[in-house]
Amino acid sequence: MSDLSSTPFQLVLALLVFFFGALIALVIRRYFRTSSSRALTLYGWHSFFCVVYFFYVVNYGGDATGYYHWSLVSDVDFKFGTLAVRIITSFFSQGLGLSLLGCSLVFQIFGFVGLLAFDSALREVTWDKPRNIRRLATLVVFLPSISFWSSGLGKDSLSFFAMGLALWAALSLKRRWWLLAISISVMLLVRPHIAGLLGLGLAGSYVFQRGIPFLQRSVLGGVAIIAAIFLVPFGLNYAGVGEGADAGEVMEYIEGRQGYNMKGGGAVDISAMSPPLQMFTYLFRPSLVEARNVFSLAASIDNLILLFLFIVGGWSLIKKPLPPSFASHNRAFLWIYCFLTWLVLAMTTANLGIALRQKWMFTPMLIFLLISAIGRSSVLLESAPSSLEGRRR
Repeated sequence: MSDLSSTPFQLVLALLVFFFGALIALVIRRYFRTSSSRALTLYGWHSFFCVVYFFYVVNYGGDATGYYHWSLVSDVDFKFGTLAVRIITSFFSQGLGLSLLGCSLVFQIFGFVGLLAFDSALREVTWDKPRNIRRLATLVVFLPSISFWSSGLGKDSLSFFAMGLALWAALSLKRRWWLLAISISVMLLVRPHIAGLLGLGLAGSYVFQRGIPFLQRSVLGGVAIIAAIFLVPFGLNYAGVGEGADAGEVMEYIEGRQGYNMKGGGAVDISAMSPPLQMFTYLFRPSLVEARNVFSLAASIDNLILLFLFIVGGWSLIKKPLPPSFASHNRAFLWIYCFLTWLVLAMTTANLGIALRQKWMFTPMLIFLLISAIGRSSVLLESAPSSLEGRRR
């Protein structure tokens, strides 16, 4: 437990980091059109799970302790992925003298910003819906799994931060393109292959998105395609496939990945499954009947809620088209990114424990798309953003 605070001064620093995060919450909540009370509630909830995550890794081990201890080593060469997280951590551990707890609280600030963006996106598409739908959206935001996995020291908090910014940017990409650029840059640092999928989703959205002027489609689509051309080979190389890999080599890599991480209670044989069954397994298992402990029970409840949203939201999308009030949302980008990421991760992840934390790199976007289709209002208001701001105040 020496990592909690090796000195009383480090405990004071950890408290200062916590209050600094609360200050950040109050500063950025206006940009995300959120009240002070809601922003602080989300921050307190997320911070609580940061402490839970901290005590868990201290007692049972985890990547966070490895990142912290390696961050204390000098002369580490920069590389994308794990080493990038160690270097970022070293800035706070060596540069500012923070303990493991202090560094964890720093990383949870990133995860909180992603959670705040996710919450704001859901409230933007549910503000005029029935109360039960708004309550469902709030319930989803406060799912323990989201805050637990996004509050620890490691890649997950940064990738969740990037996902949240990308979702918020997609709601008004013309004005928030710079936010998406930050999102892709952060994702590139920790998970380059997922950054490549973000680039692919953006490029594909300008092909399928309607209502975009030809000149704008050509310029922005060209930039997105150039970004994808750079990011995808880079991501393949990072994943170990190789930049010039052909389809056969990619399939060979996927088949090899299906045999990884087959040890432990979360292991599941996906090699004989069809892609749709792999996708179902990745997102909706473990189920209630597969729960063996408190953690798997909590995960199975989350998965049950996700399955409910998938069924009800999917049926709503089939029944009615989206109203014109959603025209400013780049939903094509969200759909393409969600599907590609879901498919790739489902085909290469044979351990449900890993899936539980990695799926939050795209699931909030999928939840947004599904819940926005449930209980749609028949009244279309052009002044939705201003009305939304008035309701939040």
